[in-house]
Amino acid sequence: MYGKKPMRVVLLLLGTQLTALWPIAAVEIYTSRVLEAVNGTDARLKCTFSSFAPVGDALTVTWNFRPLDGGPEQFVFYYHLDPFKPMSGRFKDRVVWDGNPERYDVSIILWKLQFDDNGTYTCQVKNPPDVDGLIGEIRLSVVQTVRFSEIYFLALAIGSACALMVIIVIVVVLFQHFRKKRRAERADKVVEIKSKEEERLNQEKKVSIYLED
Repeated sequence: MYGKKPMRVVLLLLGTQLTALWPIAAVEIYTSRVLEAVNGTDARLKCTFSSFAPVGDALTVTWNFRPLDGGPEQFVFYYHLDPFKPMSGRFKDRVVWDGNPERYDVSIILWKLQFDDNGTYTCQVKNPPDVDGLIGEIRLSVVQTVRFSEIYFLALAIGSACALMVIIVIVVVLFQHFRKKRRAERADKVVEIKSKEEERLNQEKKVSIYLED
């Protein structure tokens, strides 16, 4: 009876330590948290994870959707060895698997966005024995057009890059032009100096001939 008590104490301490360490080994989910996309386009809902356990055949991924205006949670996508698309509902024929579990990527692509796709998409990953952890969320906002600020900054960046390239080209062309011009002026001066020197020598020869006569 007394021999079993120390064993129980050891098992209790070991269980306490494992319980304390387990949350550290929970699955961690990483998402963009917020995503804005234009109506009628496709959007990639990116979800990656890290896990204490190696990725194996027991890995499961579940995507669900909570509408912005409330209502029950809706099934979007499921993965276990192979992707399982919804057979009915709003996401039928509109969701495709775009993940790679070996790279800890469990992303999906949502086709032909609609305004009623606004809401929160949840990404849950279980990799037994690592099954605990928070569920990743992406708050999707479907808009009519891209925000003006985004278009403005994109146009400004492209315009600035083009303007910079034009300025560089102009500077290079002007530099080459002035360089050639300076070379031409130097060549003209050399020719002029040679002409004057030849003229001076001819004059000296004429004077020398005249004096001899």
